Amino acid sequence: MKKYITIISVFAFIGLAALLFRVGSRSMTPANSNNAAVAENVFYSIPQNIGDMIDLPEVVTDGDMSLERAISLRRSIRSYSEEALTLGELGQLLWSAQGITGDRGFRTAPSAGATFPLEMFVVANNVEGLNTGIYHYHPNEHRMELVRKDDVAEALFRACLSQSMILEGGAVLVFAAVYERTTARYGERGERYILNEVGHASQNVHLQAAALDLGTVVIGAYRDDEVEDILNLGEVYRVLYLMPVGKLP
Repeated sequence: MKKYITIISVFAFIGLAALLFRVGSRSMTPANSNNAAVAENVFYSIPQNIGDMIDLPEVVTDGDMSLERAISLRRSIRSYSEEALTLGELGQLLWSAQGITGDRGFRTAPSAGATFPLEMFVVANNVEGLNTGIYHYHPNEHRMELVRKDDVAEALFRACLSQSMILEGGAVLVFAAVYERTTARYGERGERYILNEVGHASQNVHLQAAALDLGTVVIGAYRDDEVEDILNLGEVYRVLYLMPVGKLP
């Protein structure tokens, strides 16, 4: 009897060891190891980086409109006036998408494992005191960096299937993601987490736009390769969403 108990115990130990090895090896696959450095980086160099930094006005965290009112006013608005956006409005929108909300670096939108794969870019068409071009938002300092001086609105308009909002908006917010930041930890399922996250962030922008009496709409219909070629953000960025924003007519 003792002989059988010993044999069963040995097999049980081997099975448990195999299970633990499998779990451990899954979290330390070569792909994960190779992507670790990528996941830890906060910023990636971008071709044609100009380096001009623009400080954004201080964020307002206690506005006049209630959350419930903003939710009730949220709409997809596709027509805007010719009035320019202010730098304060643009900064508030960027903060609502990916701004820092505490000393630990947490942001306005939840992120799986605090991997923060999203990066916000702005195509500036008509913003007071801001040159036309493409800007990258730095949430830690709440400022933007000019990455391209080119006026890409017309080309972006065509790549977005000629949706007029791209040209009419004072700015177009671009939601891009560095997938490796999240997939390095969660594997393929990380891709789903990133799509969840861009939904959280874009809804924040919708509500913030409503609170600022601005119009916006989410654009998901565009030719991916063309948009990424026009923006020329580099190989690690994948564009997921565009949100033109403008003053209400």
